[in-house]
Amino acid sequence: MGFEIQMPCIDFTKHPEDLVEGSEGWKNLCKLVREGGEVYGGFQVVYDKIPVELHEKMFQGSKSLFDLPLETKQKSSDDSKSHNGYAGKFKFAPLYESLTLPNPHNLEEVQAFTDTMWPKGNQSFCETVNNTSKMMTELEQIIRKMIFQSYGADTNCDSLVKDSWNIFRFTQYKAPTGKEMEVGLPAHVDKNLLTILYQNEEGLQIETKEGEWLPAVVKDCTFTVFVGEAFKTWSNGKLHAVEHQVMMKGPQKDRYSYGLFSIPNESPKERDEDDLPLLFCRLDHHDYDLFTYTNNTSALCCNCGKMCMPSLCYH
Repeated sequence: MGFEIQMPCIDFTKHPEDLVEGSEGWKNLCKLVREGGEVYGGFQVVYDKIPVELHEKMFQGSKSLFDLPLETKQKSSDDSKSHNGYAGKFKFAPLYESLTLPNPHNLEEVQAFTDTMWPKGNQSFCETVNNTSKMMTELEQIIRKMIFQSYGADTNCDSLVKDSWNIFRFTQYKAPTGKEMEVGLPAHVDKNLLTILYQNEEGLQIETKEGEWLPAVVKDCTFTVFVGEAFKTWSNGKLHAVEHQVMMKGPQKDRYSYGLFSIPNESPKERDEDDLPLLFCRLDHHDYDLFTYTNNTSALCCNCGKMCMPSLCYH
C-alpha cells in the first residue's frame, strides 16, 4: 500500500466560525466533505465539541457492557424491532460482538436499555450514552447538511435531515491470541445514509476505488465517517458507498468502537442537479435492508438491473 495515500481528514475545529452556515468557511468545508464522499466514500473529521473525557467514559462503559454475561446481553434483543439488540459469536467473525440501541437521543429508550443490562441501575452509563449520542447526532446532521447543500439541495435540506432516525452501536473486537492478522469484521458496505464512528484502537480500514486498503488512524476527537448506500442512491451514484473492514493483529488489546448510524425512512428523493438518467429506484429503506440481508445480495433488480427490489421497480 502506498504510504503517501491517506484517508482525508477534515478539521471542523481549527476555525469555529467555519461551522456558521453560509459563511465562506462553511462553503469550503462543504466542498471538502463532498470530495471525500465522492472519491473515498469516507473521511475523518476532527471535532472537539465532544470532550475527550466523555469518550473515555464511553469506552469504560463499553468494556463494562461487554463484560456482562452473554445471556444478559442477549436480553436487549427484540424481534419486533429492527436494528437493535445483541449480535456476535459468528463463525465468519468470531472476534466480533455488538449491541445496538435505537433512538439513543431518547432518554427513556437509553434508560430502558440500561435497566435491562443492569437491573440494579447504572445511571452514569445511561447519561453518558445519551449525552454522547446527542452530540454525535449534531455532528452527523452538520455533515449531512453539508452534503445536501454541496449538491444544491438547499430548499428541502431540513426535511431531508428530519426524515430519518438513528441507532447507536457499541462494538467489541476481542484480541487475537496468535501473532497472525485475523478478520475482526469482514469487508462490507453500510446501507444507511451516514455512519459516524469513534474508535480506541487501530484496525479499521477502507478500500479505495483502486483496490488499496487505507487505515483509519486513531486520534483524539477524530471521527471516521462512512457514506452508505442510501446516500449513494440519493446522489445518483456520485457519492461512493465505501467497503470497509476491521483487521485485528495479535496479540494486542481488545478493540472498542461506538457509532451513530442515520437511517432513512425511505431512500431520499433523488436530486435533480442534472439530466442524467436515474441509476437507482426509490424504495422503502426497511424493505431494502430486509431484502439484502435475507437474500445475501446487493439487490440488483432482475427487471431493470438497477439497485432496487423487483417488486418496487418503476423503470
